[in-house]
Amino acid sequence: MKLVVGLGNPGELYAHTPHNAGFAVVDRLASAGEGRWRSDDGPALVATVGLSGSSLLLAKPQTYVNLSGSAVSLLLSERRLSLDDLIVICDDLALPAGRIRIRARGGDGGHNGLKSIIEALGTREFTRVRLGIAPEGVIPDAAEFVLSPVPPDRASGFRQMIHKGAEAVQSICLAGVDEAMNRFNPGEG
Repeated sequence: MKLVVGLGNPGELYAHTPHNAGFAVVDRLASAGEGRWRSDDGPALVATVGLSGSSLLLAKPQTYVNLSGSAVSLLLSERRLSLDDLIVICDDLALPAGRIRIRARGGDGGHNGLKSIIEALGTREFTRVRLGIAPEGVIPDAAEFVLSPVPPDRASGFRQMIHKGAEAVQSICLAGVDEAMNRFNPGEG
């Protein structure tokens, strides 16, 4: 079983924001696999779906992005999963809109959700799928940008990136992280 964690903020206020790109990818995977979200009285909504004979435990921490580490740590512990079983999906303001970057390990890249997970787990050794949300031009207020709804002129591209993000997760699970990096990382394959 793989634990696939999409980062985002709970609630309708944040539902259609760039910061919830991780939630959108796991929602897409749940929908495609006919998974049903449930709370299990824990700090995350979870859904289980099948993928070519194996299972994916999809999770949406309800702790808000910046405190995601406690939910991820608890899910790994409760399900007796290893770091090799973890895939984290998040937005990335340093990547151009629509780009995807897969890494088998690494730093937080300025993302507070990844920082929280690294601190809670005590390691950087987990797979992450970063979804580019940076528009062309200067962003006067990064927090306002990531927490505002995706503008209508960018909605189609955002949906395409979410679809591609779900494909990247499936590729990691089926072919391995190295093969997925070769396929999805721009200019690196």
